[in-house]
Amino acid sequence: MDGLMRRVFTAIACGTVVLVAWDLFPLHAQTSVTTDGLTSIAGVLVGHHTLEGRPTGCTVVLTTAGAVATVDVRGAAPGTRETALLNPVNTVQKVHALVFSGGSAFGLATADGVMRYLGERQIGYQTRHANIPIVPAAILYDLAVGDPTIHPTWECGYKAAEVANHGPIQEGSIGAGAGATVGKLRGHERAMRGGIGTSMLELPNGIRVAALMAVNSIGNVVDPDTGQPVAGVRTEDGSSIADSSYILTAKALNTPTAENTTIGVVATNADLTKAELAIVARMAHDGLARAVRPAHTPSDGDTIFAIATGEIKSEISLLRIGALAADTTARAIIRGVLAATSLPGYPSARDLHGGVR
Repeated sequence: MDGLMRRVFTAIACGTVVLVAWDLFPLHAQTSVTTDGLTSIAGVLVGHHTLEGRPTGCTVVLTTAGAVATVDVRGAAPGTRETALLNPVNTVQKVHALVFSGGSAFGLATADGVMRYLGERQIGYQTRHANIPIVPAAILYDLAVGDPTIHPTWECGYKAAEVANHGPIQEGSIGAGAGATVGKLRGHERAMRGGIGTSMLELPNGIRVAALMAVNSIGNVVDPDTGQPVAGVRTEDGSSIADSSYILTAKALNTPTAENTTIGVVATNADLTKAELAIVARMAHDGLARAVRPAHTPSDGDTIFAIATGEIKSEISLLRIGALAADTTARAIIRGVLAATSLPGYPSARDLHGGVR
């Protein structure tokens, strides 16, 4: 093992890998915690809530003071809410939260809970009559894992907002990543566990760029430094990961249409406009494409938000921030998959790579 995967394995805290039954979930699902992630950006809070009935949940990113925001949607099967207002030409400049959820389109209801939470605290875009919380959201499809009638509701979003904090972020099989899977070019029977991960990099002048990504891709997850697969379509004997390029060119596909996506956010403490952030979000997708192969497909809804808190107002290089956005996006994807734990029928990367090293 080498490259980015080795570095991430070293960084993730050791934990016992357990194949869990549905009724035990999520007791064994919280596998990793990091302080070098999205909450390293001052003013950004993160909270997860995972349902008890099956592996699914939501993740809330709070920016209660407001953060300039935009979004870049590259997949052809997205599920989103309040993304049109993030266009740089539109009036509203800042958001007060972002929500990422499992449950497919049902999961968009989680944003209602976050709006309720913020509304109770008079946080939002000020109009003459009320403060309106601006809460864009994106979802992933995890209905194939467990009972599909169980999905996140407004209560999930409210509870995630209640526990959102500036502290270490749990990664892996939790929140929006609880039911995530990857490597479905041969269908779910050969897939592996996805997850949610985060990463942060800092420039010498104090500018920080961080990412939080929930990975539920149809494609394989690949170490961008070495090109070696981390998780994805398993071979017929289940002992290793099949080459996605070979599958795409040599055999008929069994692809779950519109049932996959990688969603997340990149954040910086730099002072950027919506137009500048649009470039950052665009560049962040380069990191997604490095770590997920194939990416941006007709079967994925790949969506990345970008937010800026405006703490640092000088010595800003948009090129460097965008480059770090791509790097942190790739790192967060790898971390999320390596931190995930197994479920019946869905082994984790830990199983194939011999555990955390």
